[in-house]
Amino acid sequence: MAKKDTRYNRLIICSFCGKNSNQVESIVAGPDVYICNECVENASEIVRQDLSNRVEEATKSVTSPAEIHKVLSEFVIDQDAAKKAVAVAVYNHYKRIDAIQLPGDDVVLEKSNILMIGPTGTGKTLIAQTMAKSLKVPFTIADATTLTEAGYVGEDVENILVRLLQAADYDVERAERGIIYVDELDKIARKSGNPSITRDVSGEGVQQGLLKILEGTVAAIPPKGGRKHPEQNLINMNTKNILFICGGAFDGLKDIIAQRIGRNALGFGAKIADEKKTNSELLMQSLVPSDLIKFGLIPELVGRLPIATTLSELSEKALMSILIEPKNALVKQYKRMLELDGVMLEFEEAALRQVVKEASNRKMGARALRAVMEEFMVNVMFEIPSMKDVKHCLITEAVVLNKDRPIYNYQEMKKPA
Repeated sequence: MAKKDTRYNRLIICSFCGKNSNQVESIVAGPDVYICNECVENASEIVRQDLSNRVEEATKSVTSPAEIHKVLSEFVIDQDAAKKAVAVAVYNHYKRIDAIQLPGDDVVLEKSNILMIGPTGTGKTLIAQTMAKSLKVPFTIADATTLTEAGYVGEDVENILVRLLQAADYDVERAERGIIYVDELDKIARKSGNPSITRDVSGEGVQQGLLKILEGTVAAIPPKGGRKHPEQNLINMNTKNILFICGGAFDGLKDIIAQRIGRNALGFGAKIADEKKTNSELLMQSLVPSDLIKFGLIPELVGRLPIATTLSELSEKALMSILIEPKNALVKQYKRMLELDGVMLEFEEAALRQVVKEASNRKMGARALRAVMEEFMVNVMFEIPSMKDVKHCLITEAVVLNKDRPIYNYQEMKKPA
């Protein structure tokens, strides 16, 4: 028997396809409208397909790991493993943000913050800066050594978010998709692997303060920075989509890894002893979370930095490449500066080798290159603007060693007829 609408004593007809209740399995009644099960299924499929298309389009808008890696390689020499790890992590992070949850999809994509470990001057900060610039997202750098636990002299952890908001021109929505680089994370390690029983306001206390914003929380921050006061209008910022990249030298971490390997894998330790050139790299490749905990990071913080990558010390060959190859290479910068004065700057190969040798001896990585260059280039940059008719400047090895002045070539003056 056909189902009837008891209100009007007639068959129920689907308002969308026109089929009556005898032709379909069921019809759902609404306020003056009816829809059959077939139309519900068709509508669900249309909605699912639309969401799927939107997910695909959102994914296409995210720069691929290969493209991110390519951009990083234009500024950062070597450190290929670190660049790949960071490129993949950043790609997955922004893909997660733009992803649309499909009906019935109960998979939760969690944020993966990054920890970069390596000696000073190996490119940790440069990787983070370059990446943020290429993605056109707000970026800020925070020094962990200036932070203290709330209520003590120093900066609150929330002040990191204030600087990111300022970098986003106070656009909260943009800031919530930004990148924060926390430098010198190793300097806030607690003094031992055991929980402290005394107040450690600049070490373990700061680590505890970082936990919430790294994982994702709604933080109330004063828009102009400083300590919170009742009279200030606070701004709420959600940190769940902010990518945190932490970095540090972690001096002494290799010893912790070596001790663990020496106890548990004598054979591997013997292999390391035979390969002195790759000793440090092999050790760092064996890094496990427990090593970071023993170094002094609290377990909860280690858990919120699931992607850990290491950067190796730079060889003299790498330092030479850094000096001349990247888009922001020091040699290119100095040449451009003198070009603005109408002077062509040139370096002898022996001079560049001497720069690299002195920088390598200082054990400061790429940062030492600028220090060495500044020492002899400051006199050149001082003299040239006051010198008339100079068209060419040659830097020799003797100039780098402060044993001679640069060789200047002058523009020939035309004699009057």
